[in-house]
Amino acid sequence: MSFTLRAVIVGAAAAILFALPAQATVFMTTLSGANEFPPNSSPGTGSATVVVDGNLMTVDVAFSGLTATASAAHIHCCMTPTTPNRPVAVDFHDGFPHATSGSYHDTFDLMDVSTYTTGFLAGGTAADARARLLAAFFAGTAYVNIHNANFPPGEIRGQLREVPEPMAAALLLLGLAGAATLRRRVIARAA
Repeated sequence: MSFTLRAVIVGAAAAILFALPAQATVFMTTLSGANEFPPNSSPGTGSATVVVDGNLMTVDVAFSGLTATASAAHIHCCMTPTTPNRPVAVDFHDGFPHATSGSYHDTFDLMDVSTYTTGFLAGGTAADARARLLAAFFAGTAYVNIHNANFPPGEIRGQLREVPEPMAAALLLLGLAGAATLRRRVIARAA
């Protein structure tokens, strides 16, 4: 395949990718006792995925191996992994399993004040709380925590981190392919 044809293909693919609508933003974490502050030796494990699409936030949590039934679970905000528990921003009060293993799924309206705890709202509006929560997600300072009687401050915890959006990864790969093609062409001319 000629250099010109490759350049046309890469350019067309990039144009198509840029024309596609924006995707939801995904944040994920692995939950463990080692992520707690201070760390603990819990055998419990889990994972959490938070998807923000406009004003909707979908939360999926799966966990197993807790040493006692879960008594509470929520998103805390806004501190680094090596700091004690911070205020609860969003409580998973409806339907979180009071069990040692289970899964949870719920969707929250980020523009509804009832999504947030009173402490996190602190007299502000839902828009203020949404802005602070999203800023914490992008900064990596929000985390999911599951509590129980054996570990009242939390048995397993994990900082939420943004997952690279698939289109950005595709553009990066296209760019790297184009750079490699250009490099080969320059090397071939020099030889």
